[in-house]
Amino acid sequence: MPYTVQFTKTAAKDVKKLSPHLRNKLKKLLLEVVIPDPHCGKKLLGDLEGLYSVRLSYKDRLVYSINSTAEIIYIHRARTHYGD
Repeated sequence: MPYTVQFTKTAAKDVKKLSPHLRNKLKKLLLEVVIPDPHCGKKLLGDLEGLYSVRLSYKDRLVYSINSTAEIIYIHRARTHYGD
């Protein structure tokens, strides 16, 4: 059974701020890369330890965590995690 995806409130706000091109890229990235292999992202360190990151654009990242037991991918950020 494939993983399901849930967005946090912050991530949902991030998605609304993305350009239509980046929204389409995000959808494709989730469907073709992250959902089939959730551990494909780069493991983050420091304050973001336990989270994964996949590049969405030059400055924007998809930051997510995985609940393997419930097979849920939680999207925490869909823009930069470096601060604007």
